[in-house]
Amino acid sequence: MIYLDNSATTPVYPEVLKMLTDVTEQCYGNPSSLHHLGVKAERLVEQARKVVAEALDSTPQEVLFTSGGTEANNMAIRGIVEQYQGRGQHIITTMVEHPSVFEVFTYLEKKGFRVTYLPVDKVGRIHLHDLKKAMTDETILVSVMHVNNEVGTVQPIEEIGVMLEQYPKALFHVDAVQSYGKIPLSVRKAKIDALSLSAHKLHGPKGIGALYLRKQVTIKPLIIGGGQESGMRSGTQNVPGIAGLAKATILAIEGQARRMNQFQQWKDRFIKEVVDKLDHVMVNGDQTPVGGAPYIINLSFPGMKSEVLVHALEQEHVLVSSKSACSSKNEKSSRVLSAMGLSNEAATSSIRVSMGYQTEEQDIMDCAYALARVVPNLQQVMKVRRK
Repeated sequence: MIYLDNSATTPVYPEVLKMLTDVTEQCYGNPSSLHHLGVKAERLVEQARKVVAEALDSTPQEVLFTSGGTEANNMAIRGIVEQYQGRGQHIITTMVEHPSVFEVFTYLEKKGFRVTYLPVDKVGRIHLHDLKKAMTDETILVSVMHVNNEVGTVQPIEEIGVMLEQYPKALFHVDAVQSYGKIPLSVRKAKIDALSLSAHKLHGPKGIGALYLRKQVTIKPLIIGGGQESGMRSGTQNVPGIAGLAKATILAIEGQARRMNQFQQWKDRFIKEVVDKLDHVMVNGDQTPVGGAPYIINLSFPGMKSEVLVHALEQEHVLVSSKSACSSKNEKSSRVLSAMGLSNEAATSSIRVSMGYQTEEQDIMDCAYALARVVPNLQQVMKVRRK
């Protein structure tokens, strides 16, 4: 089996799996307890906090652990809006955000907030002049993802952060779930106020994530109780998960540059093979090394259905996906591809191929060869049915 759905989730590093087992067995104390097992667990949590902070170019006091990216996004967006709504009622995001951001904005819109959904160009990137035009004295939050989960396009986060310095009332949130540990991003340089991340996108465990929150920023907590995580996220900390996130972070950063260079080479070769062998293939998103994540490839095969292609490839023992995993069972066309200007036919015929640490070059090429086999067969079946 060839697994190429790493943007949905990743297999856990063996070293992380060992860490999870060891911590579960040997460090089972509650970090809030005063006895030695509690202190041991607390130390482990704080060590992990330092690891994540270093990766983000922040301080440990600015890292809050969550149950994953969705909670971190909700915590940042709702927490900021509810805390600072006295400053204004206008918030901004983009048309290509992950559902855990986009749906929060639609929820807030129903609650009376005025929302601007920024358009994107044909590769899925916003333009700074559109953002600047949308800004008002009432704007209190701008939320823009770093790497798009469907097409891999990288947004100009540093340029946005610098521009937003002109608007002191507006806070800047970044969903970095698809980029953390893969594409470097300094929260200091990019002037980011809040940033979300998740462990299971970089070969860590599911059910653990983190929110960077700049120390001068306060939020209204979503979860109230024992006052853990500086009172911002109550609940007993998931110590094995937190340790696993830290270990995955260390391993991801160690081989980051080499792995990304490899992925870019494989991506280029894969696209060339598919485009050379098949007609009417559309490659979606920014394919340049600077403008697109090297580990995500999105292709459309107009006239075909995404789910049919996904299942046909599975018969070839190749696992890919269509759209975001959070919305892949929804039969509607991809909101992201539609926002990029693709026709409904193209937007409903896309598949996503995404790589991880376990991916090898042969896996990528075998996927290309499988596409070269199944697409003509499916097209032939469609012709027969039309007759």
